Amino acid sequence: MTGPTSRQPRRSALLRLTTVVAAVVPLCTAGWLGWQALDDSGPAGAPAGATAGATAVETAPLSPPAAPPPAGSTPSSPAATPTTTPTQTQPQTQAPTPTTTAPLAGRTVVLDPGHNPGNFSHPTEINRQVDIGNARKECDTTGTETNSGYTEAEYTLDVTRRARDLLAARGAKVVLVQDGDRPWGPCIDERARAGADAHADVAVSVHGDGGPASGSGFHVILPAKVVAGKADNSAIVEPSHRLGLLLREHFRAATGEPYADYTANDGLDIRSDLGGLNLSAVPKVFIECGNMRNSTDAKRMTDPQWRQQAAEGIADALTAFLTTR
Repeated sequence: MTGPTSRQPRRSALLRLTTVVAAVVPLCTAGWLGWQALDDSGPAGAPAGATAGATAVETAPLSPPAAPPPAGSTPSSPAATPTTTPTQTQPQTQAPTPTTTAPLAGRTVVLDPGHNPGNFSHPTEINRQVDIGNARKECDTTGTETNSGYTEAEYTLDVTRRARDLLAARGAKVVLVQDGDRPWGPCIDERARAGADAHADVAVSVHGDGGPASGSGFHVILPAKVVAGKADNSAIVEPSHRLGLLLREHFRAATGEPYADYTANDGLDIRSDLGGLNLSAVPKVFIECGNMRNSTDAKRMTDPQWRQQAAEGIADALTAFLTTR
């Protein structure tokens, strides 16, 4: 039929469809909005409404907290977050300051203090004759002294001890023929052997002279060549003369003492009658540091400060001899 009655069922169906759509659409819209809100919330703590379209970062599942490191240990970085250790600049190593080598290290020096304070009490022993190669002489003598009684033996022992200290400070091994530790002597032949016995490089015998009271000054005694009997000092004559020249130079520079004006020649004397030089196997000289019978020299030689200067002159000469060979 074509009238109103025939169109009624179609309208009813359309009305029902409209009603259903009207009910479903709001529900779908609400569901989509809820899902979008959850998706945009991001990780916990991130504000809602974060920038849309940002790339999501997968969050690793939480692990139990790591145990604290042992006491005193250095915590290590987590394996998941490797760190780059910056290049460390190694501290500059400063070159060690070179130590000054003692100039006389490895050298041996014999110092022979003339006479012995105890010789006065042992006349029999010191008057015994000994062989010096080209003659025979007394074992030793008492030596001289100042007018006030300051003995040569006291003077020589003091100066050699001072010189020993100076030389030892420069690295030398120093041997004294006697150090006030013997009742008398030793004899002149034993004194001569002391250099060889100590395997010394050089030796000096220290004395004070007993010349005329009017004379003053010092002089150095050098060995003459002696090849006779048990003596043969030919090997030491030349180096001994070089030592003597150095000793004359340095002793005068240190003390201001003039060359002797009563003996020797320009402070040098060459002799063949001294057992300490005839029988020596190492370079050796004698020094007569002044005339103890002269009042001017005696005043100097009894002054401890001047004796220190005398020791310095001897030590300086030996140092020059041993470092310029």
